[in-house]
Amino acid sequence: MKIKFKKVSKNYGIVSALKKTNFSINDGEFLLLIGPSGAGKSTILKLILGQIKPSYGQILINGTIWGNNKKAIDQTRRKIGVIFQDYQLIPDKSIEENIALALDIVSYPKNRIQTRIDQVIEQVDLSTRRFLFPSQLSGGELQRTALARALAIEPEVILADEPTGNLDIDNSWKLIKLLKEINKSTGTTIILATHDLDLIESLNTRTISIKNGAIVKDTAKTTK
Repeated sequence: MKIKFKKVSKNYGIVSALKKTNFSINDGEFLLLIGPSGAGKSTILKLILGQIKPSYGQILINGTIWGNNKKAIDQTRRKIGVIFQDYQLIPDKSIEENIALALDIVSYPKNRIQTRIDQVIEQVDLSTRRFLFPSQLSGGELQRTALARALAIEPEVILADEPTGNLDIDNSWKLIKLLKEINKSTGTTIILATHDLDLIESLNTRTISIKNGAIVKDTAKTTK
């Protein structure tokens, strides 16, 4: 999935959350969006997901203007997996049931749902925890469940919004290792928003730095 922002601005009343932003993301990239809280990282992710619309400018998904057609939005969202800092798991459903619900929402073939659940649970190393509920899991296990849910739908893009924000160092690196493996093995585009300096410094990948709603650096333009 190719994503392009052309002079995109997003205003909330008199507050400019994003200012005339230009960048492109190609298939299979692993991209870090970095910056302090309130810089505009989450706004970019919400715009890509279609949760909000730009105030000005255009977003193109695979060359088509994004956000004008509800049917197209629904279809494209089915190709995007999302990982939230606060997990957003349904508390009265087990790991397996949370993943099954995500597959049902995107109309995944019913005869393949159980096989797909088995695959992603094994991939994130939660096979022995699959029937437990969110309240019975550690922070690292909760975030790996959220990753499994995002991965289950076989997305073209995974959006990760501060996914290590509630994790300790060991669990943060387990999650990042999984994301890197997924990116390498499947070609899934990963867009990860973070302000974790240790993470930023240790990952050799394209980085877009955002401050006060504006891009101040894009390493794609300095490493070619």
